[in-house]
Amino acid sequence: MDRTYADGVPDSALLILKVIDWAAVPVAAFALIHALLQRPDAYSAAERLTKPAWVGITAGATAALLLFSFAGTGWIFWMAGLVAALVYIVDVRPRLIEVQRGQRW
Repeated sequence: MDRTYADGVPDSALLILKVIDWAAVPVAAFALIHALLQRPDAYSAAERLTKPAWVGITAGATAALLLFSFAGTGWIFWMAGLVAALVYIVDVRPRLIEVQRGQRW
């Protein structure tokens, strides 16, 4: 049986929250690095925001995930950072890759 803290939260739940909290940082860092490495014209060809905008968004997301915690008082900033990084990875990144590779037959 898990030990519990005074507020009744078991150790295993806190461990899971900590893993989620720290797993989000490499995701945002990957999004930032990918945004930095892409050609500026690919963003306009993919009909997305400009490269400086996405670099700023992903840099802010990375900073938010580093500075705030999911289990802390700034969780809303942490969540906004995670959502911004995931939007880049799920929506922008595939379009950039598609535009730069060209249409495949």
